[in-house]
Amino acid sequence: MSEAALPDAAVAPADTGLLSIARVGARGVITRVSAFDGALPAEELERRLLELGFVEGARIEVLEEGLFGRDPIAVKLDDMRVAIRRREAAAILMSYDSRADA
Repeated sequence: MSEAALPDAAVAPADTGLLSIARVGARGVITRVSAFDGALPAEELERRLLELGFVEGARIEVLEEGLFGRDPIAVKLDDMRVAIRRREAAAILMSYDSRADA
């Protein structure tokens, strides 16, 4: 992804990052959900993520990665487990816990 496609990532604080690049064990809190034009229209992707529970303030932890290309990823989202493609996870900005192994 280019910085032009994800302009908010370029101005994010150092302790934040996109869920799409987080590794297994990374923990934190969702700080923003903002979709970009991709496979789905931006508004549709953002709506779907919000309906699944990817909302600002939700606790998140990366649990597992797929074998091929590390895709999809399994995350613990508050009290549930969700699988998501890294392509869609690029719409989720998270603030890492200081004790997380990011």
